[in-house]
Amino acid sequence: MRREAEKSTKAARRAQDPASPLTPHPSLAKHGKAMLAALAKLGIHREFDFVLHLPLRYDDETHLWPIGEAPHGEIVLVEGTIVDNVIKYRPKRQLVCTVEDASGVLVMRFLNFYPSQVKQLAPGERVRLFGEIRQGFFGAEMVHPKYRVVREDMPVADTLTPVYPTTAGLSQANLQRMVHEALAASDLSDTLPPGLLAPFKLPAFRECVSFLHHPPPAAERAALQNRSHRAWRRIKFDELLAQQLSMRIHYDRRKSVSAPPLPPRGQLTHTLLARLPFQLTRAQHHAIAEIRTDLALPHPMQRLLQGDVGSGKTIVAALAALQAIENGFQVAIMAPTEILGEQHFNKFSGWLTALGVSVVWLAGHLARKQKRETLAQVAAGDAQIAIGTHALFQDEVEFHNLGLAIVDEQHRFGVHQRLALRRKGTRSGSAAQPHQLMLSATPIPRTLAMTYYADLDVSVIAEMPPGRTPVATRLVSDARRDEVIKRVRDACVEGSQAYWVCPLIEDSEALQLQTALDTYQRLLATFPELRIGLVHGRLPAAEKAAVMQAFQNGEIQLLVATTVIEVGVDVPNATLMVVENAERMGLAQLHQLRGRVGRGAARSTCILLYQNPLSQLARERLKIIFETTDGFEIARHDLRLRGPGELLGARQSGVPMLRFADLDTDLDLLEAARNAAQRILPLHPAIAERHLQRWLGGKQHYLRV
Repeated sequence: MRREAEKSTKAARRAQDPASPLTPHPSLAKHGKAMLAALAKLGIHREFDFVLHLPLRYDDETHLWPIGEAPHGEIVLVEGTIVDNVIKYRPKRQLVCTVEDASGVLVMRFLNFYPSQVKQLAPGERVRLFGEIRQGFFGAEMVHPKYRVVREDMPVADTLTPVYPTTAGLSQANLQRMVHEALAASDLSDTLPPGLLAPFKLPAFRECVSFLHHPPPAAERAALQNRSHRAWRRIKFDELLAQQLSMRIHYDRRKSVSAPPLPPRGQLTHTLLARLPFQLTRAQHHAIAEIRTDLALPHPMQRLLQGDVGSGKTIVAALAALQAIENGFQVAIMAPTEILGEQHFNKFSGWLTALGVSVVWLAGHLARKQKRETLAQVAAGDAQIAIGTHALFQDEVEFHNLGLAIVDEQHRFGVHQRLALRRKGTRSGSAAQPHQLMLSATPIPRTLAMTYYADLDVSVIAEMPPGRTPVATRLVSDARRDEVIKRVRDACVEGSQAYWVCPLIEDSEALQLQTALDTYQRLLATFPELRIGLVHGRLPAAEKAAVMQAFQNGEIQLLVATTVIEVGVDVPNATLMVVENAERMGLAQLHQLRGRVGRGAARSTCILLYQNPLSQLARERLKIIFETTDGFEIARHDLRLRGPGELLGARQSGVPMLRFADLDTDLDLLEAARNAAQRILPLHPAIAERHLQRWLGGKQHYLRV
């Protein structure tokens, strides 16, 4: 019965999702399942998506060269008659065809070919070839050219030939045909009024898509390739406007949804603040004030609290949790890893248990009896704060009255996971939603916040707590490993603790990276006088927690770890970190790892071990991480190097990703689209809906949660 119910639920979800490849749009009904699957991989789920499937580049097949006059070393179009067709076996098996016209002779060679090609390229056939002519073993030749059998009087193309992004099972010719048919059948009229476009001097939509799919031979190639042409700017503007509209609609709709008002009461909050052994920074006070105001409103807060590594987001989250508890509601805190979840549990328990607040830990590895008891506490409302990982949004978890959901490192969770936690609701049978506070230690550049977080309120902790000393970063070649080993021994003997971070836990022939397991064994032999621990993602949860606790208690001097310790681990006595194969890691990851040291007042160092030779990208990353400790500046560079999808984890976010606009070069268009969205929505809702339908095809309702 349960399986049948799950199948029914999944089927219902597929039916509601207009982008599901299993529920194709009626306009694609003529295609078979295999073709639909291939199209879905390209993001094509309806006929109009072909219109927005724009070329990667263009081939110039508008000029036909005589074979004898065609320049070598360039990609050209030639035509002639096949006079010879033979399969040769030396130096390797290949199909060799001799083609001639009145001006000369050319050989085309295929190292991989089908029997059907041998028949198709028979002597006497007239063929048109597109490729690069080189001087080869058989004379002037083209290797694997694009070709087709033609009539003698067949005209050449009068526009550049588009080359589209494609996938296995979908030939370029088929895709070109489908796009051509969609252009002829689709409504290409403008969704936007001329008055809106006039200030930006942007051309009409029909003109732009027609030009980009079939540009004339005289079109400026550089502007097409770097997407700075006026036609490209119109497409980018429309895309950015659709995203800004969808985010703005979501933001406005939230104001109409009910949530329990949680006004500041103050008693528990004042008690906690009085007991803290440190003073909050001005930035923390400002963030708390914004959160307090939001929680008091009768509609759900959706606020992103972002701050650099070690800026003090956790205590701000604890104060937000107290405001919900003072109003009689429960709080859920969801972390992406058990190590981070345990860290939160320990911190919240240490701060709040003395105030009479009940804090429980809910994770997948709990013993059955303990888990059953914890679930009962949560369901009855006896547990005021439930902290856990993905286990929190499982069906078996029921809250008595959830008023606030706090999601740490929110970009690591998929949209369904965050939505499932929010749907836990507040009271049985109530339509109200809990407030939501999202934390991120990956600072978001302004352009990214404007684009992907336009539906959220954002608080920023832009200063570090007093007493924190900047972490010194050192770049060291693997050839100087002995010096690093001495540095680690000296630090541990003097009473400090250290991390040794490796990117993998088992051998990889492809990457040939140092592994945590091998490193652990080698360091045991190298440092017989030190207490060394090992932690990685595949350790049983209980064993992982025990190792981390021993490290926090000072029982372990050197911790060998994978990047599982990237977020949340707080050991003030750890003053040294060594990162193996740092050239293989991204900027954000390196910055997060570096943030695990420098948590106390002692001077700390992060040593990035790298192996030569370095690629240009790796060299640039290491230079950036060496020169700056500012998380926002690092995030800006990370956006430039990796793009928004990877930086945000947005493949899982539910937010429609930008396909055409570039946040590094199109800031003016982003500003314009943002302003236009604010003007259009209140005055022209029908225009907004039509524009969203064109660009998102119904997916505008499937947004960040």
